[in-house]
Amino acid sequence: MSSSRALIGMIAGALFASIAFPAIAASNRPVHAMWVWKSPSVLAQPDATEKLRDFCQANTINEIYISVNGSMDGTGQGRLAHLIGVLHAANIRIDALFSSTDADEGGAHLNKLLGEVGAIGDFNQKHFNERFDGVHLDIEPQQRPENKGAGNLAFLPGLVNAFTQVRQLATQFGLTVNADIQTKLLKGSRDQRRTLLTSLPDMTLMLYELSSPNDGRSADEKAAKLRSESEKYLQMAAEGLDASQLARITIGLRTPDYGDLLPQMLQVLDEANGSNALYGGWARHSYNDTLGQQ
Repeated sequence: MSSSRALIGMIAGALFASIAFPAIAASNRPVHAMWVWKSPSVLAQPDATEKLRDFCQANTINEIYISVNGSMDGTGQGRLAHLIGVLHAANIRIDALFSSTDADEGGAHLNKLLGEVGAIGDFNQKHFNERFDGVHLDIEPQQRPENKGAGNLAFLPGLVNAFTQVRQLATQFGLTVNADIQTKLLKGSRDQRRTLLTSLPDMTLMLYELSSPNDGRSADEKAAKLRSESEKYLQMAAEGLDASQLARITIGLRTPDYGDLLPQMLQVLDEANGSNALYGGWARHSYNDTLGQQ
C-alpha cells in the first residue's frame, strides 16, 4: 500500500509540474542559441523585444540566454515577462543567465547563486503565462589565478557540486539547466569527464580563439579548422565513455573570432556534427555585439 501511495504521489507530482510550469520544452531539434548580456540596458531601448525576436528569426535562433542581474525590480520583471511572451509566441526558448567566478567554492558564493536561481522560480510562480524555460550557468573558476594552467582541474569537484545543486533546485521549478564549459575540461581523465558530463543534461562548449578575422586564412580554411576541432572535442568528450549517458554538447562561437563569417561558421558546426548524438547544436556570443555593446 505504501509503495502504491508513493507511486501515485510521483505521478501526481509529475502532472502538477506539467500543469504548473508550462514552457517550451527542450526537444531534439538542434539548439541554435545566443547569449544576451546587460538586459536592463538592452530591453530599455525602443521596441527592444520585437527587434530581438526579429533578429532571432532572421538568424534561425531558437533559444536565448539572457542575463537577469539588475532586471528583477518591478520594471525589469515587466520587461522580462513581455520578452518571454513575445519569444514564446515565436517558439523561442529563454533561459535566465547567471555568471560567477567562485560558486564552485561553495559557502556564501554558492548560496548567492542558488538564491538567484530561486528568484527565477519565484518569478515563474508570479507569471503563469510568461515563464523562463531554464537556467544557463556561466561559472568560470578557471579565471582565478590558482586555477590557471593546462591540466589544472583541482576546481572540478566544486564545479560539479555547484552544477548538481543548481539542477536540484531548478528541477523543483520545472527549469532545465545548461552550463558553459571550457575546452580544458574535456582534456581531463575519463573519470573526470564522466563526473562532469553526467552532472547536467546539457552543456555548452566554448570553442573560442581558433581563428581571427585578420589571420590571413580564407573562409574555407577557417571552416576546415572549425570542422576538425569541433569533431575532435566531441570525440574527446566521449572517449572511453557511454555517449548516451552524457550531456548533449552545444558548441559556442564568438564574433571576435570570425566577424561577418560567424553565421557561416555556425552552419559548418551543424553540417560537420549533425549526425553525432552528443552534438546539441550551436550558440553565438553575443547579441550585444550586433548592438555595438561589449
